[in-house]
Formats: sequence, structure tokens, C-alpha cells
Amino acid sequence: MEYVYAALLLHKLNQPVNEDNVKKVVSAAGATPDDIQVKALVSALGEVNIDEALKNAAQAQVTAAAAPAAAAGAGAAPAAKPKEDEKQEEKKEEQALEGLSSLFG
Repeated sequence: MEYVYAALLLHKLNQPVNEDNVKKVVSAAGATPDDIQVKALVSALGEVNIDEALKNAAQAQVTAAAAPAAAAGAGAAPAAKPKEDEKQEEKKEEQALEGLSSLFG
């Protein structure tokens, strides 16, 4: 994870994301850089537009955060309906009983 953070930091500072710079950042943070992981990261990021990837990640977070709120809102409406249905059923029963009592009244 520290390698990704190093790459993001270099990108933010408009520095080239290359092996030497990533190693320097990781070393400055107090870790010992692993050459294989550094090479893999730099190679993987070689064809990635970091600005576009960050933009898409931010949109995904907004969408993910909005989904539970929408689900909670949708879940509240069905929960209210049974109570309304119960009240309507009770009214119908009361009306039916009133009708029966008037027959025998």
C-alpha cells in the first residue's frame, strides 16, 4: 500500500512516477523498498491516467455512499404500508361489527 501512496504523492507533486522516485519516497517514510514491488507498480501505472482513475474512484464512492441511503428510504415505505393496511382492516372489521349490531339492535 505504501507504494501506491508514494505514487499518489509523486503524482500530486507533479513529479514523475518512476522507480527511483518511488523508492526515495518509501525510504523517506522509513520503510525498505522492495525492488520487485516498485517495478510492478511503476509498470502497472505506466499505462494508467492517474487523474482519470482518481476521478472514477471519487464517483464510485459517491455512488456507493448514496446507495445505502436510497435503500433505507425505499425500505421505510414498505414498513409503513403494513401499519396502514392494518388500520384499514381494523376499520373494516369495526364497520362490519356495527352493521351486524344494527341487525340485532
